[in-house]
Amino acid sequence: MKNSMNKILLMVLLAFGMKETMSAQRFALVDVNKVLDNLDDYKKAQDELDRVAAGWKQEISIEYDKIKAMYNKYQAEQVLLTEEQRKQKEEEITNKEKEVRKLQKDRFGEEGELFKRRQDLVRPIQDRVYAAIQEFASGSGLEAMFDTSGSAGIIYYSKDLDKTEAIIKKLKSK
Repeated sequence: MKNSMNKILLMVLLAFGMKETMSAQRFALVDVNKVLDNLDDYKKAQDELDRVAAGWKQEISIEYDKIKAMYNKYQAEQVLLTEEQRKQKEEEITNKEKEVRKLQKDRFGEEGELFKRRQDLVRPIQDRVYAAIQEFASGSGLEAMFDTSGSAGIIYYSKDLDKTEAIIKKLKSK
């Protein structure tokens, strides 16, 4: 009987302790995309990026149409060409395709011009939003803020919550 009373008392104390620990930690959520969508300068930057991208897409589409025309012309003339002339035409078409794919990658690739323009136009706005979030969080006594709009996850946290070094220390002491 005394043993079961000790267990119940221990469970009550643990539950109370967990409640206190959980209530001491303050978290909040923010939809960063919604915040950005409500900023005029962000909308202007997005419109500029959309305009530039549309122009580049049209330019690349025209180049692909030229390649298609080259290929169709080659198909029509193929029977009249010598083996050397056929190889030359095929090489011209292949080189043109490589050139257009390179242009497409240069404009739209991971490190392409659109990415760089996005960094130039949007990054300062995003930095301003993140600074405002951090200021709000620290001023409100929040320990962490989570982004609900995407995969960013935690966008602010109190350094006191980071237990990385304690875990490393514990692992090294074993």
